[in-house]
Amino acid sequence: MKRKVLATVLAAAMVVGLGACGGSSSSTATTGTTDASTTTEAAGGEGKVLNIEVWNEEFKSRITDHYEGYEAVDATTGKIGDVTVNWHITPSDDNAYQNNLDSKLPGNVDASADDKIDIFLVEADYALKYVDAEVNVAMPLSELGITDADLSKQYQYTKDVVTDANGELRGASWQACSAGLIYNRKIAEEVLGTQDPEKVQEFVKDWDAFNETAAKLKEKGYNITSTVNDTYRVYSNNVSAPWVTEDGKVAVDANIDKWVTDSKALVDAGETTTAELWSDDWSKGFFEDSPVFCYFGPAWLINFSMHADEDGSVAKAGGWGLTTGPQGFYWGGTWICAAQGTDNPTLVKDIILKMTTDNDVMEEIAVKDSDCVNNKEVLDKLANDAEFGNAILGGQNPYAMLAAGAELVDMSNISVYDQGCNEEFQGAMKNYFDGNATYEEALAQFNSAVKEKYPVLG
Repeated sequence: MKRKVLATVLAAAMVVGLGACGGSSSSTATTGTTDASTTTEAAGGEGKVLNIEVWNEEFKSRITDHYEGYEAVDATTGKIGDVTVNWHITPSDDNAYQNNLDSKLPGNVDASADDKIDIFLVEADYALKYVDAEVNVAMPLSELGITDADLSKQYQYTKDVVTDANGELRGASWQACSAGLIYNRKIAEEVLGTQDPEKVQEFVKDWDAFNETAAKLKEKGYNITSTVNDTYRVYSNNVSAPWVTEDGKVAVDANIDKWVTDSKALVDAGETTTAELWSDDWSKGFFEDSPVFCYFGPAWLINFSMHADEDGSVAKAGGWGLTTGPQGFYWGGTWICAAQGTDNPTLVKDIILKMTTDNDVMEEIAVKDSDCVNNKEVLDKLANDAEFGNAILGGQNPYAMLAAGAELVDMSNISVYDQGCNEEFQGAMKNYFDGNATYEEALAQFNSAVKEKYPVLG
């Protein structure tokens, strides 16, 4: 479904009526950096309050640690020069964060100066809802004076996620969340005879090889994955068409249908489970006495979610390895958007440039925070650093693999319906995998749920 026809459902989700941007910078950035004194002076002539809408502490910590001139005042307040920075944190639980944006952004142009949202963050699953040209709640970066040259070191897929139907970029990310197959080195050595990433890749290079390896692992008492849901994102990132056709019909892509076929076979053979992601059953595989061979994920999963600080975990023992897996994919990422109506365009521009394009800042984030950053030059430098290695991965340097993976991610089939369709499809298919419904019954459940969530669809 082309992005130009998304406005119907978007307008239903948000009250639209925005005017022109409250201001824009007349300068054009070419280097991705701005002198700190210039930023402070310019900001002083604009708004005195910078309001930033987020769902957790991540971006705040990046600003606190890496944006020169930021001074923390308390847990939700800071200062940049004479500008007060207010952090408005609304957790994503029960869609609260999006509901918050939906209530505030449409009236932002007319909000009082100190109440205006200046920056808000989005995730890929719902980014199109907020960067849509007709909804017009996120400014085109070009209106801030940010150029294609400024963003030339970023990966294309990270731009595609926040590009509107007119080709205007309305956000930028400091992260490139390309991902791979994270395998247990000890199990690989025992069953496959090697723990070398390039050699392990031969056993999981495509889905046929992956499924054959699952059978080998089962013979030795191991499960290929913790759950069928571990692989879903890999399949869904490699579809040939969007969830919704040009005429508004929901269609299951062949690659997602292959996930169903492959997953059902694995479950029936006892080679994986149907546990929910993030459940206790799912995370048991992070520990050394677990039979789970692999997970699929990006750098943030490796560094922040696999219990590296906990005794008995595979991560603390440096027992994981990383390889490409059957198909390239990404998972996660955060995009910075400038809100229409901001009265701090110069400062907002500088924050976006510093936090997503500055090589020194990007390298600091990569080294200190273990983020896979959205900067080709920095990742290439780190990939070729013989002294760099990830302790969780047994000293392996993952950046060459992650950088290559980021080049392969294709977001041309992204749509505003992705989050809802993906969640409902996995939920419905669990009944099929568990033997509580036929495939046809599970598909009917999915279609009904999607129709209820998106009444505009046929």
